[in-house]
Amino acid sequence: MIDDHTFWLVTFALGLGTYLIRFSFLGLLGGRQLPDWLLTHLRYVGVAVLPALVTPMILWPASLNGSFDPLRMIAALAALLAGARLGVIWAIGVGMGSLWTLQFFFS
Repeated sequence: MIDDHTFWLVTFALGLGTYLIRFSFLGLLGGRQLPDWLLTHLRYVGVAVLPALVTPMILWPASLNGSFDPLRMIAALAALLAGARLGVIWAIGVGMGSLWTLQFFFS
């Protein structure tokens, strides 16, 4: 286990770090108009981050000790098709529903 002094030192350092990261955008740039080129690039941050968060959960799920699960891949493809055709809410519903249905019948 970690001793108390090290725990509080790491907690304080992480808290200070995350505060400074947020302050750099909100405190320093909050009242200013950002350049158009930067605003254009910031529009794609969510589109880039979301697949980076979801892909490991589909390809190497922790619940299966990192082994590939074809049922999750099929459900992800169903969610992708539903999202492209019908929108985000439908993608979530179709993805969850297809995964649960596939797991019910094949697991």
